[in-house]
Amino acid sequence: MRKQDIGFDYHRYHRLLLEADDESKRLALIELLIEEKARDRLSAQRASDRAAMTAHTIANVLKNGRS
Repeated sequence: MRKQDIGFDYHRYHRLLLEADDESKRLALIELLIEEKARDRLSAQRASDRAAMTAHTIANVLKNGRS
């Protein structure tokens, strides 16, 4: 049931929901949705951290250029 996709894939989730015909498959689908949301949040945090580090580096370069 696990597949690595980037972004929200409505058709994939819909198919998985249709295939979840017993309790264990439904729980696996719920776990997959939670896991993928956590991965998306981690990715967003990393992008934010990179942007902050870039801004800090640019500020330091500009500050050193004025000296």
